Amino acid sequence: MAKQKRKLGRGLNSLLSSTRLQKIVEEPQVQMNEELGTATQTYFDGETVNTTGAILDINIDRININPHQPRKLWDQEKLQSLSLSIKSNGVIQPILVRKMGDRFQLIAGERRLKASKLAGLKTIPAVVKDATEAEVVEWALVENIHRADLNALERAKAYSHYINEFSLTQQEASQRIGENRSTIANYMRLLDLPTEIQEMVNQNMLSMGHARCLLGVDDKVDKLNLAAKAVRAGWSVRALERQVKRLSAPKEEKEAMKVNPHTVDLALNMTRS
Repeated sequence: MAKQKRKLGRGLNSLLSSTRLQKIVEEPQVQMNEELGTATQTYFDGETVNTTGAILDINIDRININPHQPRKLWDQEKLQSLSLSIKSNGVIQPILVRKMGDRFQLIAGERRLKASKLAGLKTIPAVVKDATEAEVVEWALVENIHRADLNALERAKAYSHYINEFSLTQQEASQRIGENRSTIANYMRLLDLPTEIQEMVNQNMLSMGHARCLLGVDDKVDKLNLAAKAVRAGWSVRALERQVKRLSAPKEEKEAMKVNPHTVDLALNMTRS
């Protein structure tokens, strides 16, 4: 008899559908009150209150960051810009949290939380929802996908973490987060690339298209050579595809496309600067 997989609880759709999640992410606080069926706004400073489903002004120092946040890189200029907006207008879109003892854990809205800290705010409006550990992972992933905030490698690692953490197949994951299975598979294949190339993708030196093209190259040295030259020469995806095709050309043509090892070192050093 097959071993029973770890259950995921109610699932993302029972919390909020994708449409409702987008409303929470995108719409102002007045609309959110209507969406959640509450017009109550309460200040929380450690007292015992019934918080589920409420919109609260929560002390920022009582909010723990979501450990499952798939986004690792933050644009500091955009954070500063949002911080200035928050100073002038306040936080228009509440963040999403769950209750954790006498504290709260962030589910979605880390950019707004970071910008609010930069703006010097002591409290931030937040919607409080019941959520399991699995749902927290799902929600953070879906929020970032909807906003297109993740680079290709962050997204690949987020899918991999989610699938491995809860023993899911790619098909099961696709159904739970509303993503095509083939899309998940294509992103996760990026994790098969050498770490040097993954870092180039992570730093946005190579695009998803470049990375997928390099997956068609069997030899690791060839992969690194082509990736390095693509970065240095600013090749388009189409130009890289032509170079990959030349790998199957006669030996004389292959010799002509060899890359100087110093070119590889230069491109890799760029990823560390």
